[in-house]
Amino acid sequence: MKPLPLPLRIAAGLAVTTVERARELPRQLTGLPVTVASQVLQLSMRVQQHITELAIKGDDALAALRPVEEAPSWATFDEDLPAESTNGVADDPWSQEEQALAADHPEGEFDTAGPAGVAGYDDLTLPQLRARLRRFSAEQLEEILAYERDHANRPQFTGMLARRLGNLHRTGEASEENNGQ
Repeated sequence: MKPLPLPLRIAAGLAVTTVERARELPRQLTGLPVTVASQVLQLSMRVQQHITELAIKGDDALAALRPVEEAPSWATFDEDLPAESTNGVADDPWSQEEQALAADHPEGEFDTAGPAGVAGYDDLTLPQLRARLRRFSAEQLEEILAYERDHANRPQFTGMLARRLGNLHRTGEASEENNGQ
């Protein structure tokens, strides 16, 4: 049997497709509001993405015109602030607790086996250690960190000590660069 001409076969295919789509039309009409809303949301997302891309390109182009602050003025942490004092006593939240502990325990009663001469280190809580961090030099912090890793190896303690040590190294490097210039 000889095949029918191509234009006739295409016309028959279009007719069948039209009938199938006509049968699906009632189902598609019920989902039409959802489809339209979805397409509108997709369009708005694309517009937002294009706007963001333009803003990023603009930031990159303008970055050469104005210098960027190395550390924003609003980004300060307690350990970065200088210790304030009133009547010769440091205003840190744990100083009263330390004074009370010192009054309760006569000299020599504390365990001095802790790192860097930190009496009773193993019994300190995280906030108690945090309150003392500003008093330690980089060498003392390295010793405390090594002690913590070798003994209890508490993640919160090692993380806090490592961050403080990193801050000291960064500020030390920055001050050395400023002194060298």
